[in-house]
Amino acid sequence: MNQFFRRSNDFVDRNIQWIFPLPAVLFVLIMMAFPVIFTFGVSMTDWSMTVPGSGHFIGLKNYVNMLKDQRFYNSVWLTFYFTILAVGVETVLGVAIALVLNREFIGKNVVKTILLLPMVTTPVAIGLAWTLFYEPTIGLGNYMLKILGLPTSKWLASNAAVIPSIALVDIWEWTPMVILIALAGLAGLPVEPYESAVVDGAKPFQILRYITLPLLMPTILIAVVLRCIDAFKTFDIIYTMTRGGPGHSSETLNIYAYSLGFGYFHFGSASSVLLALFAIVMGSSLLMLWMRKLGSDRI
Repeated sequence: MNQFFRRSNDFVDRNIQWIFPLPAVLFVLIMMAFPVIFTFGVSMTDWSMTVPGSGHFIGLKNYVNMLKDQRFYNSVWLTFYFTILAVGVETVLGVAIALVLNREFIGKNVVKTILLLPMVTTPVAIGLAWTLFYEPTIGLGNYMLKILGLPTSKWLASNAAVIPSIALVDIWEWTPMVILIALAGLAGLPVEPYESAVVDGAKPFQILRYITLPLLMPTILIAVVLRCIDAFKTFDIIYTMTRGGPGHSSETLNIYAYSLGFGYFHFGSASSVLLALFAIVMGSSLLMLWMRKLGSDRI
């Protein structure tokens, strides 16, 4: 028995670098890899709750049908449109506000706390509140436009305005996240370049352009990556506010997959769309991380 324990201890000592991370690796494989593999397996079948006896292996047929579906391409376009619009404005606005807040003033901690409020609010509650705001007849949105002497909008009922309207909600909710990330990046910047620039007589705009923004760019790209991942997968706000309407004007890939799976009960087709969304998110994230690494190497 003593020899058994001695051998066990020796084995643990020799492989401790593998044993300690093993629980975390198993958790990742079970909680992350398994759903992806299972979804891929379902996408290779004709599983549908409306067809008795379905669930047979059909290979890549769902993917072929998906690539022939114009509704799929419309969903891809709307997904990128929403993501680029929302994340682009959030990044510019968030960095600008962070630059303004990056100084000591009375009530700074109170301002940071207030900025957290949109982030901690339930997305469904946000969607319902903004739906009332966008109501064409009694909503606060058109009331404010009338006060300013501007033409009113149909907001969520307009094919052209629905994505920008939803993007505005996302901007309101998630710009504070970019602000906090940018503030953390600004707090970690070295002071030596600024001291040298002041000695050389550089103006504030020159310091911002040639020192602050280049040094902050890796942090900004991290914020963009995190926000793009979330924006690509946005579901709750869009579903709460429009359910993909009017028509299919706000039907992103997530909404399209939900419609196929729980509207038409075609789980095989829905799984193929979700795998396409997974590939888009993964590919976009890797591309932006590569851009961040490239930018860091140049600095």
